[in-house]
Amino acid sequence: MKQMLEDCKALARQAGDAIMEVYKSDDFEVEIKNDSFYSPLTKADKIANKVIEVGLRRISKYPIVSEESNHSVKDSDMFWLVDPVDGTKEFIKRNGEFTVNIGLIKDGKPVLGVVYAPAKKIMYFAAVKIGAYKQEDGKEPVRIVTINRHAVSAVVVSRSHLDEETKKFLHRLGEQRIVSMGSSLKLCLVAEGQASVYPRFAPTSLWDTAAADAVVRAAGGTVTDLRGRNLVYSPTQSLLNPYFIVTDGSKDYIKLLS
Repeated sequence: MKQMLEDCKALARQAGDAIMEVYKSDDFEVEIKNDSFYSPLTKADKIANKVIEVGLRRISKYPIVSEESNHSVKDSDMFWLVDPVDGTKEFIKRNGEFTVNIGLIKDGKPVLGVVYAPAKKIMYFAAVKIGAYKQEDGKEPVRIVTINRHAVSAVVVSRSHLDEETKKFLHRLGEQRIVSMGSSLKLCLVAEGQASVYPRFAPTSLWDTAAADAVVRAAGGTVTDLRGRNLVYSPTQSLLNPYFIVTDGSKDYIKLLS
């Protein structure tokens, strides 16, 4: 698992370098996908997807489920969940809040995850029995935990998807510092203790959360549905997550949902 994690970190950086070449260009070649979200697709998504898929086939024989190619997996207790550019809207806006997500699933649970923000040069990574870490450009990795005694409590919300249910939840929480963020970085802010909770009352796909979910769990937090059950990653059942809530474990936020 340790070697596989190192391989995935290198692969995420390689994909990130390819993404940044497009990011610095004048033409993203933006298309609109014919999916339920009418999601944008850029040249960066396609290039990064190829880099990641080729690399993963080199390091394992596990099937790959990626947003930009294969959406199915059969009779496998272990498989990869990949989003080559999570936060394509943020990529197009050029605000830097997009990530490369590579997650490994075993029996429906995320057991390894790498989340790399190439524009920020920040990487979060984790694996079972190894822990969760954050690495900033040129620095040594630092182990992270969800409970950060030195941080001011905050709620993280989607920069592009602030819906009415989230506004109601924020009202129930009372006065809180609100942090808006794009992509799977929202989950990672909870993982590193910079936010206490992230509620998501809008549709997401399995590849949007798998890698960051591994980081949150390894850091001591939870990613659950609105009944408090851990998210289960099973593409044969559905490619969509239920609405969910990410918490640092400091209190029972589920009670505030009713």
